[in-house]
Amino acid sequence: MSVATISYAAALIAYLVLTLLLVTAWRGRLLGLFALVASMAGVCWAAIVLAMVHGLLPAGHWSAVAELVRSAAWFIFLSRVLVVEYDPSQLRFWARAPWWVICGGALLTLGVPLLEVPLGLDGAQVINAMLLGWVLWSIFGLVLLEQIFRNRRPEQRWGIKHLCLGVGAVFAFDLYFFSDALLLHRIDPVLWQARGLVHALVVPLIAVSAARNPSWSLEVHVSRHAVFHSATLTAAGLYLLAMAAAGYYIRYFGGAWGAVLQITFLFAALLFLLAVLFSGQLRARLRVLLSKHFFSFKYDYREEWLGFTTALSRPGVALPEAVISALGGIVNSPGGMLWVKGEHDAFEFCAQSHLGEPQAQILAADAPMIIFLANSGWVVDLEEYRNHPERYQGFSTPPWLESLADAWLVIPLLHRESLCGFVVLARPGGAGALNWEDRSLLRTAGRQAATHVAQHLADQALIRARQFEAFSQLSAYVAHDLKNLLAQQSLLVSNAERHRDNPAFFDDVIRTVRSSVERMTRLMEQLRDGVRGEAPQRLSLAPLLEELVRGRGGYAPVPVFEAPLSSLYVSADRERLLTVFGHLVQNAQEATTPEGCVVVRLFAEGRFAIVEIEDDGIGMSQEFVRERLFKPFDSTKGLTGMGIGAFESREFVRLLGGDLLVRSQPGEGTLFRVCLPLDGELQKEGEGTVHAGHHGVAS
Repeated sequence: MSVATISYAAALIAYLVLTLLLVTAWRGRLLGLFALVASMAGVCWAAIVLAMVHGLLPAGHWSAVAELVRSAAWFIFLSRVLVVEYDPSQLRFWARAPWWVICGGALLTLGVPLLEVPLGLDGAQVINAMLLGWVLWSIFGLVLLEQIFRNRRPEQRWGIKHLCLGVGAVFAFDLYFFSDALLLHRIDPVLWQARGLVHALVVPLIAVSAARNPSWSLEVHVSRHAVFHSATLTAAGLYLLAMAAAGYYIRYFGGAWGAVLQITFLFAALLFLLAVLFSGQLRARLRVLLSKHFFSFKYDYREEWLGFTTALSRPGVALPEAVISALGGIVNSPGGMLWVKGEHDAFEFCAQSHLGEPQAQILAADAPMIIFLANSGWVVDLEEYRNHPERYQGFSTPPWLESLADAWLVIPLLHRESLCGFVVLARPGGAGALNWEDRSLLRTAGRQAATHVAQHLADQALIRARQFEAFSQLSAYVAHDLKNLLAQQSLLVSNAERHRDNPAFFDDVIRTVRSSVERMTRLMEQLRDGVRGEAPQRLSLAPLLEELVRGRGGYAPVPVFEAPLSSLYVSADRERLLTVFGHLVQNAQEATTPEGCVVVRLFAEGRFAIVEIEDDGIGMSQEFVRERLFKPFDSTKGLTGMGIGAFESREFVRLLGGDLLVRSQPGEGTLFRVCLPLDGELQKEGEGTVHAGHHGVAS
């Protein structure tokens, strides 16, 4: 099989495949018809030349006809591409010029041979006239492509740059080919044999432009996975061919060491190829390259949406983790974290995957980042924000987010135009800059995920409401028992008042019993009215904690109170606040051996009063603290506990504008840190006293 046969057969197959794609995808628009006719003209040209190579058609006349039809079809198509998107009156010359050029070319290539005898021309003059016509046609084709590219707006040139590159390369090759033949009065056989392969190489570029221009009514689609794997295999094949050639020359010029060096070189080349093919970063960059340059859209939206929906509803995976993995899967992120809106409008840390837990567990609703996400709905690229903060006016990252080195994107979860949470994604290997398509897909996927998150939060709130409803029913029985106890305590008080022979002892008993009666009376009133607690009052924390420590002094280990500041005031319900501290101290004593240590500290830190309750008891795991400690009705005390103490304590502290934080390690003890906003100014004796040595709980 000759070189010319292979060359023009390749051109025939390439144009034939392009024609079949355009025929099956054509939707009836005129510009698409011109593209289809130009492709069919290429098929006819390659078939005619191939037939002449094998002697099925005579050379000369048929060759001129084939060149005329092919070039004319491309001229008409390119002129329509130039005119169709602009006012034809502004480009009237270029709308008509191809027809003039076609007529002139037909006269030179077809008319001159017919007038050879009447005009007295010899064969050489006729051939020169025909070659001159092809040279002028090639120049006109290049000028026409220059007009197409120059008149296209810069932001729209991506759609036709491959067309201009491919067809322009053909016209440039033809210009060189026919100019060489005109000057040397002969056809270069090597250049003629290469023309078929040149045309075969430019057909894929034409197909890319067809896929990028919806106005052509051409929907040429190729599977992204097929293109990716085909490109990878093609590159690997070319690499192996190059290495094989290099190995051959190494062996040829290597002398006695040639065979050894060849084997060593090929082994190293193969090892390098495997390392490259298994590189996740390289594969990610190759996918980005193919999507950017060979597809009209970066994503296959049908596949992306099906995969996203499937990831959100995977069985056996909790919804917070499913939301993180589903959003991360769109941009190949290895992990992330989810924050959701809590009951008091603050945003709380919910879950994380391969990113690490943040130093803070709560973010105020008026934080700059929350306000920005709620108002704009933008996907925030943290690296872009650091380099160009002016693009994110009003946005500010909290300290815990700055400390996460792998944090990459912040995706808002908007449900009915209200921010119900946000996701922070980790940076994948080989990640590039986001474009408009990435942001649009992530923003839309975030809205879809927000629906699931809002439903999840509503379900959790409903579960808690039902649990508390059951607890309210139980309270009716508790109230009945307390009523009997109240009657007994009242009787005891009245009898003790009639027997006061031992004044010191009985006075203390009477005060204790009377206090218990008063507390039970208030409890009964609260249970009857359905209102918990009383109006907040200004309290001094030091006397309150001293009273608590004295009351728990009868239990081992005896708590120790440390209070360098004596005048720290907060605004709260006294009984409920005392109950919170009492619950924490009791838990610390129960978790510690009698020989252990329980310390209660009071100090100021900025605008907050800090109460720390630390023990050296058995401690708790991070998993228990995160998943069970503050979960209502989850108790480790069996039937003696109801599992609402820690949950109620944290909710009350947060209702006051503070927070309850925990630091614990199994076998090393636990530190509870209660942060309460100060009421009024610190007195002079407390100003400037900060206990930095007790820091260490994330805030």
